[in-house]
Amino acid sequence: MVETLKYVYVMFLFLSIFQLMVVYDSIYFRKPPPCITDKDCPQMKINNVRCRKGFCIQIHKFTP
Repeated sequence: MVETLKYVYVMFLFLSIFQLMVVYDSIYFRKPPPCITDKDCPQMKINNVRCRKGFCIQIHKFTP
C-alpha cells in the first residue's frame, strides 16, 4: 500500500513539473526593444509604432 502511494506521489510530481514546463514554454513574453527615437522601432504594415519612455509601443487610435 505504501509503495503504491509513493508511486502515485512521484507520478503526480513528475506530471506537475512537466505541465509547468509546457505552460511556461507556450506563453510568449514579448519585451519590446529599447529605443531613443521613433526610427529605432521596427516598422510594421500599420505604421503606428512609436518610441515612448525608451520602449517601442503600438499606438492605438480610437475612432468614435
